[in-house]
Amino acid sequence: MERPFDHEKLDVYQIELQFIGWLADFFVEISKSRAARCRELFDQLDRASLSALLNTAEGNGKRQGRQRAKFFDDARGSAIECAACLDAAVAKGFVSPSRIQPGKEMLGRAVAMLIRLVDRFDTEESLHRSSI
Repeated sequence: MERPFDHEKLDVYQIELQFIGWLADFFVEISKSRAARCRELFDQLDRASLSALLNTAEGNGKRQGRQRAKFFDDARGSAIECAACLDAAVAKGFVSPSRIQPGKEMLGRAVAMLIRLVDRFDTEESLHRSSI
């Protein structure tokens, strides 16, 4: 299948899409038994997952390296927020740790890729890290 937009060619974007698909199934499963109690947490998780995806796409479309890095860093932050929301779902007793593991693995892969993209496009930050 041809992908007309450059962001669609990014592995991290595809993983973020995969996570959103996993999340949709997760929401259906959980909402059958606990919809009212977990609505706030799941709304935040839904927003954060979309934020990661959209920031990745927008960042890839920017021409200046520092701007690209900022969007990729924002996407990284949103992916970490998703992981924290999944942890909160466990802490609140909505799900078991094993139920969220596939989602956290996808998020871990996405975060690692986003960190590399930030390092690649934010040369000043990369230089700062190497001097520490």
